[in-house]
Amino acid sequence: MRRPPFLKGDSGVMDARNMDYALYTDLYQLTMAQGYLECGQKEEQACFHMYFRDYPFKGGYAIACGMDALDDMVKNFHFSESDITYLASLEAPGGGQLFSQKFLDYLAQFELSVDIDAVHEGTVVFPHEPLVRVSGPIMECQLLETALLNAVNFQTLVATKAARVCQAAKGAPVAEFGLRRAQGLGGLWASRAAVVGGCASTSDVLAGKLFDIPVSGTHAHSWVMAFDDELTAFREYARLFPTNCTLLVDTYDVEQGIDNAITVGLEMKERGERLAGIRIDSGDLAWLAKRARAKLDAAGLTDCSIVLSNDLDEYTIKSILDEGAPVGAWGVGTKLACAYDQPTLGGVYKLSAVKAPGATQWTNRLKISESAGKLTMPGVLDVRRYYHEDGRIAGDMVFDVNTGADEREVIVDPTDDLRQKRLSGKRFETLLHPLARGGKSVLEPAYRSAMAARQRAIDGLESLDESQKRILNPHTYPVGLDYGLFERRRELVSQLRDIL
Repeated sequence: MRRPPFLKGDSGVMDARNMDYALYTDLYQLTMAQGYLECGQKEEQACFHMYFRDYPFKGGYAIACGMDALDDMVKNFHFSESDITYLASLEAPGGGQLFSQKFLDYLAQFELSVDIDAVHEGTVVFPHEPLVRVSGPIMECQLLETALLNAVNFQTLVATKAARVCQAAKGAPVAEFGLRRAQGLGGLWASRAAVVGGCASTSDVLAGKLFDIPVSGTHAHSWVMAFDDELTAFREYARLFPTNCTLLVDTYDVEQGIDNAITVGLEMKERGERLAGIRIDSGDLAWLAKRARAKLDAAGLTDCSIVLSNDLDEYTIKSILDEGAPVGAWGVGTKLACAYDQPTLGGVYKLSAVKAPGATQWTNRLKISESAGKLTMPGVLDVRRYYHEDGRIAGDMVFDVNTGADEREVIVDPTDDLRQKRLSGKRFETLLHPLARGGKSVLEPAYRSAMAARQRAIDGLESLDESQKRILNPHTYPVGLDYGLFERRRELVSQLRDIL
């Protein structure tokens, strides 16, 4: 029986934490892996880094996410008997079996041995700095590439969108409910990433179970339509759920819906209960929210919150608040879970250093092209984050751990060497932390928590200058290469161009 990758066992129970990560890859990763084996290079050591090149959503930051999935990948990465059978069935375009029996036998006994270092989920991150470093046998590093990029690219994108939406909401809770519009099973991880980015809850019950995140929701238009009239529908819902009663008031006529909700709210008040809120899902949301607030307050229901939804994003939320709408909470779906205005983060995974088995010294590797923006960074890299005395972030330095940071503590913009900044004398911390050693997970449970990552994102955003958090035309944050790394990269570029 065929099962999607999120299904485990013959029971068909969905579980995002038990995927077939070994085949969750591009075919060329496997053909290259066979090539490394056949060429005798499978034990050659390599170092790869995952990073992105430009700010998502034309903003000034990103929120790292997907490391929880990487931890799952490490724990579940193996080739099952059915995987080997499938690979053995593949034919080469020119005829014959695509994969050799030697390679298939190797995969059947395969175990990871790589080291992985990554930023903690919820960390505020920026272009051109490593989010993940993978080092170990080159074949293994290669086999992890596709699933790693899939996890970190997508989840970082959604977490960043969530952070922007929550920033626009100015402290009012945001519920994510985009599962029905999300791209298939990716919606499960989108729900988690949205919470990491700052959302207070999700409508996705499975995500709540698997990731221990808050869930929220009340009723849809169909509940109202299932009864002969709206008032009866509201009364029945309030009777059944007196401690979770937010009424959707725009099924027929919003003004009448507000009046019916007030009637039910006053009845609940007489019973010692409380109408938690009303939700408006269509129309001129700013104007209707003002009308609703005036009516609710006049009726004495001053503690009844107004929840707005309907294709919201950070721009519409800002516009609604700029008009003075009294909003208590927001429901954001499609444009959050689908990262509506930017389909991909564009993160890459690049080889930066190699060494022979048993060797102690790494040899730098560099990719050059006609585009300066695609010039990679050589070495085994980490990131130093420097802080001003008031706790605000001063700048990030990408440096080679084998040579250490240059004593000048000057960073150079990787795409424009005229942009430089001195960071000497400031407090700093390094951002990459152990996730796996020798192919085994070493990530502490506290760093798997979505709610802890959410708080980390909130704290990290507080350390940014307000100009860097603007929705439109934000100030760009200083990230640069350590000056010594910049000089070594420039020398390596010159050497490669001379060879070419």
